[in-house]
Amino acid sequence: MAVQCSKDTFVVNQTLIFHFTEVGKISKHFIDCGVTVRNENVANFQLWDAVDYNHRLHPERLLSINELSEKVLKLEDLEVEVEYQGQTIEKFGLEFDGVNFLLTNKQTDCLAKEKCRIPQKKSKVQLSELRGNEESCTPGTGCC
Repeated sequence: MAVQCSKDTFVVNQTLIFHFTEVGKISKHFIDCGVTVRNENVANFQLWDAVDYNHRLHPERLLSINELSEKVLKLEDLEVEVEYQGQTIEKFGLEFDGVNFLLTNKQTDCLAKEKCRIPQKKSKVQLSELRGNEESCTPGTGCC
């Protein structure tokens, strides 16, 4: 089992061994900047690494911990979040590509863009990419 941070970087290599130290359900009840009350729940895994091969977590053990967590913590089909030590405790999304688990970047965002009047990003178009249209207004046609 391998956990991959980016396209070319793995959490685990020949000297680092990892295991999940916690499985939990995190509930967040909050009010966003648009004054909307929200509830979010995520399944949380804390990933820890060390140079300690004897305490690595085997996939079978992780599976049994996960199954127990689903029953005891009443985990429904939730988004999975992984905590991993970087400069501070960092949070990642988790995906599976059929071979490896992938840690994906999470981003902050305004949840009330309409109420906060955050303008939508406009697509940039090169003037050279615009084509003429026969129905467009041209000098001498009286349309302008």
